[in-house]
Amino acid sequence: MEISGNTAFYAGLSSIQSGQNRVDQAASQIANNTIERSVTSQSSEVQVNRLRGVDRAQESDLTSNIVELSQGKIQAELGVKVAKASDEVLGTIIDTFA
Repeated sequence: MEISGNTAFYAGLSSIQSGQNRVDQAASQIANNTIERSVTSQSSEVQVNRLRGVDRAQESDLTSNIVELSQGKIQAELGVKVAKASDEVLGTIIDTFA
């Protein structure tokens, strides 16, 4: 007997993994920006004035990273829903409730 993979189930798992990668990457970028800002806050007044333009760019980066974080969360949640629906419809996961 040959068992073939359920493409909908694997698509759900792939979506979960992609969402998790997206969340990890965005969280890492947010953490890096926070560290850079704390170093900037310890700089002299002249350095701070020079870096203000960079800070404005980092604010937009922070906003886009927060959006990426949210999108990754939603992507992973939707992947779970796809995998669950696939399991319910096709019964490809072992039934542990029996």
